[in-house]
Amino acid sequence: MTSWYFKSAVRLAGVSLVAGFLWSVAGVPAMAQTVSAGQIIKTLTPPVTRSLSAPDVPAMSDSDRAFVEGLRHRTRSLTVDESDHVAEIAKDKPKIDLEIYFDFNSAAITPKAESQLNELATALRSPGLEKSVIVLGGHTDAKGSDDYNQDLSQRRAEAAKKYMVDTLKISPDNLTTAGYGRRDLKNKAQPFAAENRRVQIVNLGGTEQAQR
Repeated sequence: MTSWYFKSAVRLAGVSLVAGFLWSVAGVPAMAQTVSAGQIIKTLTPPVTRSLSAPDVPAMSDSDRAFVEGLRHRTRSLTVDESDHVAEIAKDKPKIDLEIYFDFNSAAITPKAESQLNELATALRSPGLEKSVIVLGGHTDAKGSDDYNQDLSQRRAEAAKKYMVDTLKISPDNLTTAGYGRRDLKNKAQPFAAENRRVQIVNLGGTEQAQR
């Protein structure tokens, strides 16, 4: 009897291991994987030339260009109106969502967040991004009030910037932050889903890129 139970347990463990492997291969791991610096660079760097078959990207207006240039050397987070303006400009700009881990109701950088921030910092040092205006936009899920989530998302974006500036020695000159709270859910069908809790990195470019 003991032998039969032991063999059954072994078979069950094997099935569980295979199932777990398939779950991982299917691209649905229990925890999100760190996005590499190479992937970030590839996503955020605008193409040098525009394909004839590619859809035309609207040229940035003079007022928007001046607004973007005015974000350089910014020492405080954007206001709600400024954040909305960035979101409007960002519709046609390269962007990437990164999962940067924070403890519940906290804006303190956790050890789990450091790996992703290290990769982001490496990407921002690349020649194609080092002179661009980069916005770190904090987002939350739909739990809690608007004011609570707005404040939390802003503090988390500021914490990510502070870590990269103070610890990783990224220049703060072209790096600014914005809080969006729960106003721009990534998964609107599931407002409490984890993917809504993210930091979105937007490359607003600069004077040279805007005039291409």
